[in-house]
Amino acid sequence: MYHFTESVTVHILELHGALVPVRQDGLPIFDDSRSFNLEISSANITMTTDSLANVLNQYVFVASEAPLKDLTVTTEGNKLKVKGKLHSKGDISFETVGTLSATPEGQIRIHAQKVKAAHLPVKGLMDLLGLNIADLINTKKVRGVRSEENDLILDPQQILPPPHIEGRVTAIRIEGNQIVQVFGNKPKAELPLAFGGNYMAYRGAQLRFGKLTMSDTDMILIDMDPKDPFDFYLDHYRDQLVAGHTKITPEFGLRVFMRDFNKLRKEQRQIKKAAPRPPS
Repeated sequence: MYHFTESVTVHILELHGALVPVRQDGLPIFDDSRSFNLEISSANITMTTDSLANVLNQYVFVASEAPLKDLTVTTEGNKLKVKGKLHSKGDISFETVGTLSATPEGQIRIHAQKVKAAHLPVKGLMDLLGLNIADLINTKKVRGVRSEENDLILDPQQILPPPHIEGRVTAIRIEGNQIVQVFGNKPKAELPLAFGGNYMAYRGAQLRFGKLTMSDTDMILIDMDPKDPFDFYLDHYRDQLVAGHTKITPEFGLRVFMRDFNKLRKEQRQIKKAAPRPPS
C-alpha cells in the first residue's frame, strides 16, 4: 500500500521502474516528493473507488471554478458509476455509468453509457439534440482531464499528487471496488532477491534520505510484517524508519526493516493515550 496523501492510496502489486530527478542536475530526495518522478516501465497497481474520488475532489477538481464538484465513485459490475454536481451548470446533480479502457496514448478512458441530470435520464435526449459530455463539461482548465465527445480522459501522469508517475496504462479493469491498472509490458526476468515478502528495492545512481546520500545505491525497504501489505507513506518514512531497524551488508548496502505506517499510527495513539497527565 503506497500513500500519496492521507486519503489517496494505491496498492502496488508489482512495479519496475526508476526514480528520475526533476532537475537535470538533481537527484531523488526522499524528503522532497517533488524532487523526482516515478518512471514506470511495468506495473500492476490497484486503486479503490474511494481513493479515485479523493483524487478527483482534492486534487483534480479542487479549484473554485472547476466544472465538477462533490464527486463519488462506485462500481456496478464491470461499470464505473460517477455521481456529483455540475458546478458550471448551477450545481445540478448528475450521474454517469460507463466503461473503462486504456487509450492508445496510455491514458484512461471513461466512456459514458448512461447519463442522468437532476435524477432524470438525459442520455437519449442528448443524443437527439446532438449533445455529448464534452458539451456539458468544460475541462480546458482542469489538469490531467479532458472531455472528448461522450468520454472523460484521465491522465495518470497528471492527476495524482507528487511524486508524479511517468508511464503508459496498457490495460484497465474493475474488480469489486478496485480499479486495476496495468502499466507497460511484462518486465525482463531479474535476479531474485535473497528473501521473500514485501519490499521496495532501489539500485544504482544516487539517492538521498535525511542526512545520507547513497552512491551506486543498494537499498531495500523491507516489510517487518509480510503477512499483510506493506503500508508505506513517503511523507512519514522517517517515522517508519525509526520504528524499525537497519542492517548493512558486506558490500555496504542497506537493508531497512520498516513498520507499516498504519500500525505506526495506532502505536502512537496508544502511547499518547497511556501517557500520564502533567501535574496541575
